[in-house]
Amino acid sequence: MLELRLPPESRPQKGQKFSAPEGSSNTRTFHVYRWDPDKGENPCIESYEIDLDDCGPMVLDAILKIKNEIDPSLTFRRSCREGICGSCAMNIDGTNTLACTKPISSISGDVKINPLPHLEVVKDLVPDMTHFYAQYASIKPWIRTQSVPLPDQERLQSQEDREKLDGLYECILCACCSTSCPSYWWNGDRYLGPAILLQAYRWLVDSRDEDTGERLDELDDPFRLYRCHTIMNCTSTCPKGLNPAKAIAETKKMLLERQGA
Repeated sequence: MLELRLPPESRPQKGQKFSAPEGSSNTRTFHVYRWDPDKGENPCIESYEIDLDDCGPMVLDAILKIKNEIDPSLTFRRSCREGICGSCAMNIDGTNTLACTKPISSISGDVKINPLPHLEVVKDLVPDMTHFYAQYASIKPWIRTQSVPLPDQERLQSQEDREKLDGLYECILCACCSTSCPSYWWNGDRYLGPAILLQAYRWLVDSRDEDTGERLDELDDPFRLYRCHTIMNCTSTCPKGLNPAKAIAETKKMLLERQGA
């Protein structure tokens, strides 16, 4: 389990505690990271006691209950509630995951909720994803071709070639894997990180793409690709059950085979 650890001088201090309604018997306390840049104050942890008998089963349900019924100033991202959009990625109970698919019942004791680690915080549970998305754009994540397609026909591929994309196309760019990676923490300015490298491999193995050589050239760099040290945090934390470490290893293998050709 990846623990979110902050140096003592930057750890949030305890803030307020909000209690559940009187008479509630099935309660759980949620410790939530709070920081508002407009207030000019240090981050803090505020605690909310929730009546689970009047709350949905997922951590996102508890966060929405806090927002709607207790503290409307709480800020976070969310959209689909189905583990598809990746918006509600955060660090819950020490692990990067999606709040909408994380059952409260899977956590024993109090629930600790923090923003994704090692990203600048915009406010509360909202991390700044600007650099992450810029890295994604840098790999040109679309089919790149030189040949002219046949008129009125799609670029077809065999069933076998389509199956090579399984375990890759399902990535939702939630950044759980990249923000769990120590190599990305240390070299995030130049190392692309597991999420982006998985996406890059998705296009490398797409039979319809005709720019494999240039894609490999762009990745053949001491930092962009080779700062991966197979720590495997990325694979263990992925909420979609994908294996970014394998995709990175296969990309390195493709480069090695090209050099030996």
